[in-house]
Amino acid sequence: MANQNQNQNQNQNQKKNKEDFSLKATTPNISAGRAISGDWLPTAFDLVEKMQFLFVRVVKAKDLPEKSESQPCNPFVEVNVGSFTGTTRCMEKTTTPEWNQVFAFAKERIQVLVLEIVVKNKGENGDPNDNGDLDEFVGRAAFTIGDVPMRVPPDSPLAPQWYKLENQNGVKLQGELMVSVWMGTQADEAFSEAWHSDASEASGENIAHTRSKVYISPRLWYLRINVIQAQDLLLKNKSGNNNSEIFIQGVLGNLALRSRSIKCSTSPSWNEDLMFVVAEPFDDCLFVSIEQGNNFKHESLAICAVPLKNVEQRIDATPPASVWYNLHKPKEKEGEEQEVNFSSKLNMRISLDGGYHVLDEATHYTSDVRPSSKYLCNPSIGVLELGILNAVGLSPMSKENRTNAFCVAKYGPKWVRTRTIVDSLSPKWNEQYTWEVFDPCTVITIVVFDNGNLHGGNKNAGGKKCEGPVDRRIGKVRIRLSTLESDRIYTHSYPLINLHTQGAKKMGEIQLAVRFSCPSLLNVLQTYAQPLLPRMHYLSPLSIFQLDNLRNQAAAITTLRFKRAEPPLSKEVVEYMLDMGVNVWSMRRARAQFFRIASLLNVLVSVAKQFREIHAWKNSITTVVSYFMFLIVIFCPQIVLPSTFSFLLLAGIWGYRTRPRCPSHMDMRLSQADTASVEELEEEFDSFPSKFSGENLKRRYDRLRGVAGRVLEVMADLATQGERVQSLLSWRDPRATALFVIFCSVAVIVTYLVPFRILVFIWVTYMLRPPRFRFDIPAVPQNFLRRMPAKSDGLL
Repeated sequence: MANQNQNQNQNQNQKKNKEDFSLKATTPNISAGRAISGDWLPTAFDLVEKMQFLFVRVVKAKDLPEKSESQPCNPFVEVNVGSFTGTTRCMEKTTTPEWNQVFAFAKERIQVLVLEIVVKNKGENGDPNDNGDLDEFVGRAAFTIGDVPMRVPPDSPLAPQWYKLENQNGVKLQGELMVSVWMGTQADEAFSEAWHSDASEASGENIAHTRSKVYISPRLWYLRINVIQAQDLLLKNKSGNNNSEIFIQGVLGNLALRSRSIKCSTSPSWNEDLMFVVAEPFDDCLFVSIEQGNNFKHESLAICAVPLKNVEQRIDATPPASVWYNLHKPKEKEGEEQEVNFSSKLNMRISLDGGYHVLDEATHYTSDVRPSSKYLCNPSIGVLELGILNAVGLSPMSKENRTNAFCVAKYGPKWVRTRTIVDSLSPKWNEQYTWEVFDPCTVITIVVFDNGNLHGGNKNAGGKKCEGPVDRRIGKVRIRLSTLESDRIYTHSYPLINLHTQGAKKMGEIQLAVRFSCPSLLNVLQTYAQPLLPRMHYLSPLSIFQLDNLRNQAAAITTLRFKRAEPPLSKEVVEYMLDMGVNVWSMRRARAQFFRIASLLNVLVSVAKQFREIHAWKNSITTVVSYFMFLIVIFCPQIVLPSTFSFLLLAGIWGYRTRPRCPSHMDMRLSQADTASVEELEEEFDSFPSKFSGENLKRRYDRLRGVAGRVLEVMADLATQGERVQSLLSWRDPRATALFVIFCSVAVIVTYLVPFRILVFIWVTYMLRPPRFRFDIPAVPQNFLRRMPAKSDGLL
């Protein structure tokens, strides 16, 4: 079995090596702005290729015929352009319906000369999306596509007109239809709300899931509850229960946080912080209760309610005033009256901290660092423009070899979603979006998903059974703004890499156009001297555990808010955009971090190797030259710093030739995705707690124990070396400490009488002596330090 797994991994690695995961420069047919009097000015939708659409707005109808009083008119409209048909909603029992719906047909897919708009009457059991025989023909209006006028924004919208209905032979019938027909581009105002021929197979409620939308995440604040103490508690005495303790419980919405448990007392003291994440507007109510019991069973002693709209908002580190809150006895039964003589109180400081930035992303690639309070936000320094052009070579995401691709991009609080291109492995979006930039050291994230809400959704995702439709990920791209030159358009094709339990796979490529514009270079350069996060993160820092908990709360609030939008952004989309699973153990990520650290230490390792070669006289000329350079440094120390900075200056100038010309992208080799085994990936994608059991879990646990054992050995070696240094003066080994004290007394006299440069000269000269004058055994200081005692003797 082990040989089979190794062969499978080797075959997978060979396939990955054949695939091209590189970033490719592209030259799309886009207009990079216009020049007026020598000045460059951006134009709307200048980062994407212009796509022409035939727009049809069906407004309303009047004077439609009615069979009889028992058979009222239930009209709807079909817009036919060749094989593409768009249908309005059905208006029941009316002869003057109003639809006001827009349909957009891609011009490149139109292969007919006539646009036909047909009014039909729904039958008794008919459906406007069902082409049955029960739908009765009412009338039609036809337009020659070549005669349709062209509209280019900022022109005003085309005024709709009344058209008499006619039959197939051109004979006028009863009824009129108000429509407007025009040719436009994706810059048209009606583009985002229109029904698109790219999603013609979607019907009913699924149409809403195919439209492009912009989402704004809620403004989040930290809610800090500093529980100080309580007074006059009425404890509940339970016979035989000596393990009873009391603690504070704060409840906000569906989330409950607890303080530490202390011994029962009528006047307990905690002085502990409970922190929540809340979203504007502050309509919720905070419930703080004092609980008595243990971890398994407890009951409320007293409770108080604090409306968030009454909580003080602070923007600095000044602590709010403490307030004594009157507690109430919780109702045990419905309708029970409150006790009047209940005098328990709780002293707390409650504040909404607007000086922090609520982190919902990892700090390494966050897209926004502004504080929660808008009064502390600085003005924008530039504009980020993103053009999502197209994707090529997408992999099929369903058993029917279909892919319904859409993109989601996030920067700051603004999320954008492109329209869904149904059943296409080479979708073309050509949509452009704009963001304000407040800090250049931020990252924009673009992810391609497969729409699971069409055709009944996906029954499974990644081998997991799901209750509802799942938007499955195809690939992710991150672009750091600080790596972009100002006012330059970057057009590249980025590889879409998807990591799953069977390994990493290239799912296709997405073509993007990015431009970062800043009117003032000075404002951008000033941000490099400012702290990355707001001041409150440094004046009153939060612990790692608090930040991790608060980040999960922020992601949950954003998920619930977007779930209520139309169309909603699913939970898996939000969590993948925010990288909520990166804090779980992964052997692949651990190996990637190890190689990152190793690459940083390569410089020190190379210096050590070079010094070893000089020390060993591998090249006599190099050793002699190095020794004379050392003498110059020792006897002319004033040239050390100028020489160092001159070297750095020349290195920077020399490196300008080979500077990166393209943005960063997902790196397979850096991520160690090309070397990860199937077993490691199954462990990485496993749920928490684990779904595995038996032999699989035992093998995984044994491997983790082996890795942890090697880490413990390294930790033990580091601790031992440090304790040996400490024991030089601890007198645990009296003879060794006495020798070290005698050495220090001699060193005091020698270092006082001999100049420091002479001592360094003697030491380096001794170290670089020819090999024939050396010994093969370790040096005396090294031998002495290794003989010092450490605390490892006392470990069990």
